[in-house]
Amino acid sequence: MAVIFLVLLLLIGCAGVPVRDDVKVNMKVPVGKIEGNQFTGLRYPFNVTAPPGWQVSARYPEFMLKLGFEKGGLEESEVFLFNPATQSNIQIDFTPAGRYSTFDQDKIQWVTHASGESFEDEFRKDYGKNASFEISATDPYSLKGVPFAAKRYTTYTANGLKREHGWIYAFAEPYQIFIIYIVMDQGGPKDRQDLKAILDSFEVTNQK
Repeated sequence: MAVIFLVLLLLIGCAGVPVRDDVKVNMKVPVGKIEGNQFTGLRYPFNVTAPPGWQVSARYPEFMLKLGFEKGGLEESEVFLFNPATQSNIQIDFTPAGRYSTFDQDKIQWVTHASGESFEDEFRKDYGKNASFEISATDPYSLKGVPFAAKRYTTYTANGLKREHGWIYAFAEPYQIFIIYIVMDQGGPKDRQDLKAILDSFEVTNQK
């Protein structure tokens, strides 16, 4: 999903002159520290909290591979929050913006919307044109410390398991933010409430 975002972003939002210096990320710095259910970013400036019954980890849980995620893509994310009982999960990835990339709410929503069309194309290739697949509208989304964000989600059944699969694309200078989540049907309303609590707790703490 993040790859789709990045490819689409190349189509828009490039200024003729640099709008920021190269963003240097010290990969020797740990991703963050986990204390109980609280993740505090060290490599990137953000915090997020898991609700009771959920776990926080800098490594993806193995079950995410069985849900269709690719290992290479998962390894790019900084933190994972998941309910081990239902396999509902959320992953968060920060990526420095390029020197020439510009952002506003309209561009963020365009990329978020277009990524949904690309996702549906891939889904149809994998599961057939007649497979049940519903997709939402693209809406602005509010995250603490983030000026531009948008959300879209799909509902579908794969391998006999119904799920809501959504994504939030955001920008807080100088970082692009990718939040991808799955709420499994067996998690029901409780997991959706927990997902909202996680997103409400998310905060970019220091913009450069």
